[in-house]
Amino acid sequence: MAKIVVVEDDSTLSELLKYNLGKEGFVVFTAADGNRGLEIIRREKPDVVITDVMMPGMDGFELTRLLRRESTAPILLLTARSEEIDRVLGLELGADDYLTKPFSMRELLARVKGMLRRGELARNQPLGGAGAGVLTSGNITLDPVRHVLTVGEKIVDLTPREFDLLFFLMTNRGQVFSRDSLLDRVWGYDYPGETRTVDVHIRWLRQKVEADPSNPAHLVTVRGVGYKFEE
Repeated sequence: MAKIVVVEDDSTLSELLKYNLGKEGFVVFTAADGNRGLEIIRREKPDVVITDVMMPGMDGFELTRLLRRESTAPILLLTARSEEIDRVLGLELGADDYLTKPFSMRELLARVKGMLRRGELARNQPLGGAGAGVLTSGNITLDPVRHVLTVGEKIVDLTPREFDLLFFLMTNRGQVFSRDSLLDRVWGYDYPGETRTVDVHIRWLRQKVEADPSNPAHLVTVRGVGYKFEE
């Protein structure tokens, strides 16, 4: 049974989230601020974290930044801010998705289930299937069964979305994909995000797999088109 931690200082919204997520069969823990949320996350090791951005004390951005040092659990940000810079900042700090308040509970549940589904699919990718099995390129090894990325001798942590994106590009190495195409194929057709999301994730991946992220050898930009994975 999947665990979800909700970090939200609005008690009414927090209880509403707990009730609706609980109805879907999730085990839900709540916290009213970032510090308490971090304690619960470290103790419970949830499958998904949902956190408000604007909170007293540690806000959702800082919580996301700290969590990404120690956890690959998907993070969904809830924000009253609608400016692109705020959404991009959240993604750059390590969040996987965001919802702008007010939001429908149905959409939130769909986002959470999508996060869990993508993580489960990546972990259960069978060996020997089309495009499956361990993928290698140079000193990069991506194991979809164990959900492990190794660069050289070092195991590198990836968020589920980073893993999905790298897996897709390595499986289709040499092919160029537009940002819109990557959003459709990796994030899903129902994802309402912007193409900048792809750029942010590519930048994170370069920092994790490239010897020189500013001059990438594998995750290559094709000017005016999109991205591809090169050997």
